[in-house]
Amino acid sequence: MIAEPEPGTTAEPEPEPDPEPGTVRPGGRTARVRTAVLRVAGDVLAEQGFAQLDLADVARRAGVGKTTVYRRWGSVTGLVADLLGDMAEQSLPRTETGSVLGDLRANAALVCRTLADPRQGALFRAVIAAAACDARTAEALRRFYEVRVAEWAPCVEQGVARGELPVGTDAGEVVRAVSAPLYYALLTSGVAPDAAAGERAAAAAVAAARGGVFVG
Repeated sequence: MIAEPEPGTTAEPEPEPDPEPGTVRPGGRTARVRTAVLRVAGDVLAEQGFAQLDLADVARRAGVGKTTVYRRWGSVTGLVADLLGDMAEQSLPRTETGSVLGDLRANAALVCRTLADPRQGALFRAVIAAAACDARTAEALRRFYEVRVAEWAPCVEQGVARGELPVGTDAGEVVRAVSAPLYYALLTSGVAPDAAAGERAAAAAVAAARGGVFVG
């Protein structure tokens, strides 16, 4: 934790210059600040929702000077965008089982585990709700899913190459077809989908793909 200065001392040290992309050394002060702030932002989103996310409060809870937080992220939506970007980077890589159905079952199981997690499920609900009325949050959420779809799309492409799916199958659409009913179940019922729901989603997506629904 980065402590605030003692009373009577300078209110806050001179801010460090923003580093060039890709130059931040792991373990450096900038990386520690980002890690602390994003962790707190995620906690607040999961516990209290988007409406309660405040940069000054996040800075206080993270033990970081609020000037640093405002300078780096600029706004709540900027902070949420960075949080989603970090989550996409930290997400587990795809599983390759040797069959498109096995791979997409693994994808569905990962989505179900994520949505069932007390922190992650609540965080996603908060961000999805915010995205419905905030354009920048919606764009950040879109980018998050673009990264995740791109990670799993090769499983479908390999299925096409093995002859399991028709040539011309849109890999991204198949991956989306797996997760879409799982998120819908969460948002409409408030209950995270279980393993059986994941199995059904994967099986339905593969059956549709084999039938040529996603060719075009």
